Amino acid sequence: MGDLILVRHGETEWSLTGQHTSWTDLPLTRHGEEQAKSLAPLLSSRTYTLTLTSPLARAIRTAELAGLTGTVPDPELHEWDYGGYEGITTDAIHRDRPDWDLWTDGVPPGPHGHPGESPEEAGRRADRVLSRVEAALARDAGDVVLVAHAHFLRVLTARRLGLPPAEGRLFQLATGAVSRLSLEHGRPVVTEWNRTV
Repeated sequence: MGDLILVRHGETEWSLTGQHTSWTDLPLTRHGEEQAKSLAPLLSSRTYTLTLTSPLARAIRTAELAGLTGTVPDPELHEWDYGGYEGITTDAIHRDRPDWDLWTDGVPPGPHGHPGESPEEAGRRADRVLSRVEAALARDAGDVVLVAHAHFLRVLTARRLGLPPAEGRLFQLATGAVSRLSLEHGRPVVTEWNRTV
């Protein structure tokens, strides 16, 4: 069985400033493009049976610059819906809600079409992605790579390891980073985490 390779997109203006970015479709910064290009050597030596990206431009562009081909955008790989906290930094939120924590409190509703997600809702979406990933890995034709966003990939990692969605808080993930989840004695494990060049 292959490995599950996770790629966080390269830097954007809002990832640089710490603003929550889910549906706002920002491009990569120049540095973000360089981060994405630098991933090519980390990804080129593997064979992929499935390559999925978030439908947002920053993830699609990261996949292109990293040399991944045959990518398929998957709407379920979009970032955690931050609802009313879209574009807001954690520091700004803490001015009104000093004890707020995304992993336990979720977010307030945002504009029409963006109700926000709780950790459990993001976890159910991750479970749906993982069920498709599992089917592809079971074919034993190579690895699966997912190019997406920090918070969602952290939730997905927690779910892959059998943890509650909120335990994604344990897995910090930098822009332009590659991580790998494998199996050991039939159980999912973290083999490599947050690797950058």
